[in-house]
Amino acid sequence: MKAFHAYDIRGVYNKDFNKDDVYKIGFFLPRLLMTDKILVGRDVRTSSPEIFAYLTKGITDAGANVYDVGLATTPMVYYATVKYNFLGSVMITASHNPREYNGLKISGPGAIPIGYDTGLKELERMVENEEIVVSPYKGEIKKLNVKDDYITFLRDHMVDFRGMRIGIDCSNGMAALLIKYLFGKFAFYLNDEMDGNFPGHEPNPLQKENVVDLQNLVKEKNLDVGVIFDGDADRVMFVDDKGRFIQPDLIIALMGHYYFDEKKIPGGNVLQDIRSSRSVAEYLTSKWQNVRVHTWRVGRAYAVPKMKELNAVYGGELAGHYYMSDFFNSDSGILAALHVLKIVRHFKEEHKRKISDVIDEINKYYNSGEINMYLEDKKTAMLAVVKHFIDQQTPKRILDFDGYRLDYDDWWFNIRPSNTEPYLRFLVEANSEDLMKQKVEEIKQILYAFKKAKK
Repeated sequence: MKAFHAYDIRGVYNKDFNKDDVYKIGFFLPRLLMTDKILVGRDVRTSSPEIFAYLTKGITDAGANVYDVGLATTPMVYYATVKYNFLGSVMITASHNPREYNGLKISGPGAIPIGYDTGLKELERMVENEEIVVSPYKGEIKKLNVKDDYITFLRDHMVDFRGMRIGIDCSNGMAALLIKYLFGKFAFYLNDEMDGNFPGHEPNPLQKENVVDLQNLVKEKNLDVGVIFDGDADRVMFVDDKGRFIQPDLIIALMGHYYFDEKKIPGGNVLQDIRSSRSVAEYLTSKWQNVRVHTWRVGRAYAVPKMKELNAVYGGELAGHYYMSDFFNSDSGILAALHVLKIVRHFKEEHKRKISDVIDEINKYYNSGEINMYLEDKKTAMLAVVKHFIDQQTPKRILDFDGYRLDYDDWWFNIRPSNTEPYLRFLVEANSEDLMKQKVEEIKQILYAFKKAKK
């Protein structure tokens, strides 16, 4: 089965995995998680009902009970896992991927993610090698209403946003389940009906074409800010008042104003991923004396345990995940958006400043954004790029725990193989636009030559 990855189980449904695989996953989950009660939620994808049916048949055939929360955002499942003390939960979703994809995000106690190194590898072994012996004590499927409690939790983190002009794009995904309970008529909405065919655009805000409608809305309606969610609402990204897409890692720096100013937390650890701009740490450490910024691997399966280890206040990723100590060290797109909107409101009302002004203050460098290239031998190609630059000049710093990051005085780059898709990804940041473009082309030429040689 091709669907087991570093963070979750995911792929094209009925190609990379099918209902029989899902049944086996469900059957062995209670043993893996050592529990007879498993919480299950699902997104609105057209394949989710069938996956739910076969997953829960497997769980109940193993003798465990299923607590069905129905349609849900992924963070809603994390919330319920912790609030109701479940030792295991599953969210049926493929997050930001196109409609033909689906998958399973599995969590343990405290909504700690189960990744390949912490359980999925063993689950894969069970699915592939062990015999199904149906329990004589069949489990039950019980309904559990989580939505009302979760909306109350989110409302507790709200302020009065009625003086603001906000645009929200739900991407036809799961944010649409909740968002109007929070903002009602006090926002301009796009793609606010749940639809697993994603008719508005693919539910991936990192792809520029998917943000165009929100950018146009912000400019046409003269909005203070635009907010866009991915398919399962664990990620969120923003458009500033000028209609510019805000590089998601810069939001890590911006969120310092919520935690260290509004909440008055006296410093602490902040987590960023290996792709984060130098602007993030420079801004945070210049604004708040006792803040320490730590760099770590990409992905929730790595970020959540690291947050716990560091006792971090919050953290974030270039992909628009924001991990929060006030949300069990987990990520919630809607909760992160509420925190950011408070910051936008504060600067507007107290300082007469727009979000674009603050982002311009944070962002001091020229960044290529993450560039994807399909390559058969990702590892060899990656090492060829790293060797090329090390041979030219010894870097000031080398990080090698998620691909490689090489830092020089006036530029840096990260190159890493995707954990969920067949791509080698790289990005470059530099002190000048010309240098950034030069280094991007240099890396591309190495990879193009390698690609041609492998044909």
